[in-house]
Amino acid sequence: MTAEQPYTLVKHYDGFDVRHYPDYVLVQVDVVGDFMRAGNVAFGPLVSYISGNNMANKKFAMTAPVIQETTAQETHTVSFVLPEGVDISEVPVPANARVRTAHVHAHDAAVMKFGGGWNATRFQNNGELLLERVKEAGLIPEGNVYFARFDPPWKPGFLKRNEVLVALAPRG
Repeated sequence: MTAEQPYTLVKHYDGFDVRHYPDYVLVQVDVVGDFMRAGNVAFGPLVSYISGNNMANKKFAMTAPVIQETTAQETHTVSFVLPEGVDISEVPVPANARVRTAHVHAHDAAVMKFGGGWNATRFQNNGELLLERVKEAGLIPEGNVYFARFDPPWKPGFLKRNEVLVALAPRG
């Protein structure tokens, strides 16, 4: 079974949760083009990195979710979360220039789960709904909405687990 990114539930709201994520490390690839195609294009270089195609030939276990964030109109960052406990100082330099690593500091995020198949419209609509609910709850989103996919592409759509997330500004 694939390990999942750890978190602690902070509070349940109507329609979404607030979670606390401890520090973690991402392996990332930027893709220009279509939202849905971005995940497929980025998957190869990311799998290659965790399979040992890095300057130390170090392998990492696959974890869930795969994260995708739209950073510009046609640019998407696709990320794998490295296993719990991996420190950025231990992460080897990627051998592929398209791949980079990033340390994400501990933070709270608003999270809304949704099931079903993947398409850009479903992700966008759920992202807008999450932002609306977050603002109605008096919370302040920080940064872009991003999406988490927990299942392989071959899993039937009606069984897929997805999430839309946005980091939250620290409370005063």
